[in-house]
Formats: sequence, structure tokens, C-alpha cells
Amino acid sequence: MSDNELGLFLRTRREAVSPERVGLPAGPRRRTPGLRRAELATLAGVSVEYVTRLEQGRDRRPSPPVLSALADAMRLTPSERVHLHRLSKASDPGFTCVGDAPINRTVRPTVATLLDRLEPAAAVIVNRLGEVLAHTDTYRRLMAPLGLFDDPSHGSLAFFTFADDRARGAYPDWDRVADEVVASLKHGPFRADPNIAGLIDQLTVIGGAEFTRRLDTVPSLPAASGVTRMDHPVVGALRLAFETLDLPADDDQRLIVHLPADPATATALDTLCGRRPGALRAVND
Repeated sequence: MSDNELGLFLRTRREAVSPERVGLPAGPRRRTPGLRRAELATLAGVSVEYVTRLEQGRDRRPSPPVLSALADAMRLTPSERVHLHRLSKASDPGFTCVGDAPINRTVRPTVATLLDRLEPAAAVIVNRLGEVLAHTDTYRRLMAPLGLFDDPSHGSLAFFTFADDRARGAYPDWDRVADEVVASLKHGPFRADPNIAGLIDQLTVIGGAEFTRRLDTVPSLPAASGVTRMDHPVVGALRLAFETLDLPADDDQRLIVHLPADPATATALDTLCGRRPGALRAVND
């Protein structure tokens, strides 16, 4: 199992950049998507051999100027640049941001009050294990028919995605959803956190190849926003726009808010929750 997160991130981002985007001709017979290593090396002003060493994990401590040049060459976004810098620092095994801090399963009262104010949106607070700690009533009505809360102890987005067959039926884009779950688990200290390491061992057994393959291939940078499609057993097809907000580091929790991405989804959620039509407007209205 790969522990070369820096190399994986560099390779996947290199392959995501089209030659046209950086002013290079596409050319015929390109066997790899995006930029070739030689093209990235030329744009960043480093050698092809050095790019190869970084991607293969044989050099894990590039200097800040080299990181900046690579980020410029691949047109990384600000969040991607921050993540690249974090990965380069994570190669030092002597420090982890979470230390030996236990998993926080307590939601502060002010955060719980804020969550209340988000009703009727489908909003949820999760910890770094993906455990559901608190949620709005709309979120429960959305996810309960899918089986997320069948375990009376807690709902777990990771276990639901990989261990419950209903997840595959609920998400037409299950592969992308599974990628995001793995990216979230890998984001941060990853296996340096014994709690994450224990969860990964469990999911390796439960999720099998679908899970372990993603550990080796999915970069550790989950999407902070986007649109998730669902095939809901009660109200049918849904398109939910989501936003992920990180709470303060001491909380070590995330707030995820789902809003209807179109009028049909807004109507369906109103029906699901027994509200008057128009109570929840689509984000594009």
C-alpha cells in the first residue's frame, strides 16, 4: 500500500492539466492524459529526473521554490497549493497535527445552535472518521430511508458507502462518492493517526478491493463543494449542491450543508419533509 501521498498528488494533478491550458500543443498519440513529465519539468525549470523522483517517492523534501514552480506550472488553485505544501511537510514523521488527541464526538452548544438555524437545509456535522455527530431533521429524513442510521450507535459515512449495498443504489455516481470518502480519510495525518489507521484496517476488510485500490490512487484532497446526485427511494432523483466548512481545529469537525441544486429537487425535499412548496429554494433560483 502506497505511502507516497506527495508523489500521488503531483502525478494526478499533472495528468489533470491539458497541454492547451498551459500553452502547449496537444499533439498526436499522447499515451498519458494531461502533461508529460518532460513538459512539466520544462515549465517548472527542473529536470525530468527530478520530477520522476518526486512522483516515485524517492525524493520527498522539495524546497519551497521548487514547490512554487511546480504549482505555477500545473496552475494549482490556492487550496491545492496549500495541500501541496502540507504534503511536503508531512514527510517528517516526527510531528502530527492531531498528536494523541482522541476523536471528538461532542458538538459544542453554539455549533449545535448554528446547525438548528440551518433548518430546513439538509446539514450534518461529522468528525474526522466520518461519523455523524449531529444533523438537521431534513438530513435525517433524507438519509434514514437509505439506511445510514440503521446502526443505533452512530451513522458513519465511510461504513455506509463501502459496507451497505444501498449506497450503490442511492448514488448514481457511487465511484465519485467513494473517491471523496477515501480522500477525506486520507486528508490530514492519515495513518499517523491511530484512529484513522484502525478505521482503514476495518474498511480494508469490509470494502475489499474497491476500498484498497482507492487508498493507492485517490489524492488526499476532498472536494469542498460540488453537486451530488441521488436516487432516493421515497422522492426519486435528487441533485444536491454541497458546501463543506471546517470548524476550528480544536473541534476537529466539519459542517456539510446540502441544498437543492434545481427546482425539482427543492420540491422533492419539501415533499419528503411535509413542508409547504417553496419552503426550500434551489440554489440557482
